[in-house]
Amino acid sequence: MPNTSIQQLDDVVIKFAGDSGDGMQLTGSQFSNNTALFGNDLSTFPDFPAEIRAPQGTLPGVSGFQLHFSSNRIFTPGDSCDVLVAMNAAALKANLKGLKKGGIIIANTDGFDAKNLRLANYPDGINPLEDGSLANYQLHTMDVTKMTREALKDINMGMKEKDRAKNMFVLGFLYWLYDRNMENTEVFLKDKFGKKQEILDSNLKALHAGYNFADTVEAFSTRFRVEKARMEPGTYRSITGNTALAYGLVAAGRKANLPLFLGTYPITPASDILHELSKFKNFGIRTFQAEDEIAGIASAIGASYGGHMGITTTSGPGMALKGEAMGLAVMLEIPLLIIDIQRGGPSTGLPTKTEQSDLLQAYYGRNGECPMPVISASTPADCFDAVFEAFRISVQHMTPVIFLSDGYIANGAEPWKFPKSEDLPAIEVKFKKGLDEGEEHFLPYHRDENLVRPWAVPGTPGLEHRIGGLEKQNITGNVSYDPENHELMVKIRQEKVDKIADFIPAQKIEVGPEKGKVLVLGWGSTFGAIKSAVLDLVADGHEVAHAHLRHMRPFPKNLGEILHSYDKVLIPEINNGQLIKIIREHYLIDAQGYNKIMGVPITKGELITKIKEML
Repeated sequence: MPNTSIQQLDDVVIKFAGDSGDGMQLTGSQFSNNTALFGNDLSTFPDFPAEIRAPQGTLPGVSGFQLHFSSNRIFTPGDSCDVLVAMNAAALKANLKGLKKGGIIIANTDGFDAKNLRLANYPDGINPLEDGSLANYQLHTMDVTKMTREALKDINMGMKEKDRAKNMFVLGFLYWLYDRNMENTEVFLKDKFGKKQEILDSNLKALHAGYNFADTVEAFSTRFRVEKARMEPGTYRSITGNTALAYGLVAAGRKANLPLFLGTYPITPASDILHELSKFKNFGIRTFQAEDEIAGIASAIGASYGGHMGITTTSGPGMALKGEAMGLAVMLEIPLLIIDIQRGGPSTGLPTKTEQSDLLQAYYGRNGECPMPVISASTPADCFDAVFEAFRISVQHMTPVIFLSDGYIANGAEPWKFPKSEDLPAIEVKFKKGLDEGEEHFLPYHRDENLVRPWAVPGTPGLEHRIGGLEKQNITGNVSYDPENHELMVKIRQEKVDKIADFIPAQKIEVGPEKGKVLVLGWGSTFGAIKSAVLDLVADGHEVAHAHLRHMRPFPKNLGEILHSYDKVLIPEINNGQLIKIIREHYLIDAQGYNKIMGVPITKGELITKIKEML
């Protein structure tokens, strides 16, 4: 047995890449769960192919999963990789530019035969594993397919079924390389395939074969170890944004003592919220998969009118379809959550790629004067707290609220220190129970000091009322075509949303001085890249700060004061410049934008370069 030494590393970025049928997402998520259990800090970025089933071996069919794990606190999946696992030629070609010089390539030689090389558009007779073009990297080749079949020769399965266990062979190999225990994956496989003995045996055998192969060949003279991260004490789990969002809705429903109703239509990348919430019928949650986007939101509006919390989930194309119904919810002034997991657009756009390009749609994308609060999540774990806050605003201010996440947050994972139920604040909900003293009949648009109208459940004696999409007469709620009344109601609805600023926290500075040369203002999934870049620049002595918005509409009351405390303001966005338009309009400052619209996150390195230019 070879003598291997153990080398300590602070952090590692691995990219698993292969055909969409190679199980790279499963491999990545299992390594992520193992990493979380071990106690490293981690950040992941799954990269799905846009085609549901692109031809095998082609560049459009490459599926990737990037994982950054560290013994320090980290905030991004990493700008570039230390290790690239390439299951075929297309996976290597698509991801080589993201591998550091001197990085490790682990290549499955079976995926580099003449057919795969042709499908990946390599010239005839050229094989990158043999032509010296990878001399700047540490190349390790192995025939994963052949060794997986050899390990499973005693199992009575077809060759195609055996080949499905290739990803477990690779996972076992990497568990050895990074000095890991495989127990969590063994438990996962037993839970998943416990009733399918042959499939369970094939996966377990392949996992152990990969580990043992790494142990017996002298491919690596060094194994690597990344120590546990120094994190705040508590109980952690690895969580994706969509799962955290679903848990936040469950928690808010319990704290408000309101039953939840999700009326929705499946759309990438929001569908996982429906899958997750459908597991919680025991908490009084009803999920309804409607026939289309409009039926989804219309059913949620009906649930809210009936005294439940109505929720609808979608992405950009579905938001467009829901526009008229969102206007109805604004006119009715009832609680409703519209959750938009953004993706590349316009039209069907890039369904599996990330973008922050629905902000202007959330602000202005409805007919008429139709203001709604907008809340944004910054990281996968932040989805829990941010959606809890959106829920609170919606029920306490009787207004629909738009909640913005995106594909990067939704599918990415990080450690989450989850709260105890008793530590979460209660959400006060007031239903009108009957006529007050001196009230002769119910006035559905009679407002309190915050311009909030009462929530009256249909069927409550004495509170019979009718609502609809036509303009309401102030106080009585009767249909009104009076021009002065229409202007008054438009102004009241806007003022009600503006007054929410009195009930949200002041904006804080995430990193850096309270006054200085450059403020980097972000929202949504740019959080990790901005925070990492600004931390590095502050450590080098630069007067740079980072502020990140959760409350997009209305803005925190002190935001203007913060913006005017710096010589320059930079607003990085994964769009063509949307928040920057709103900031310029509200605060009349000449902010600069940094925009990237490639379906992938902004990197820390790009931001450092841009901020240094501004300095």
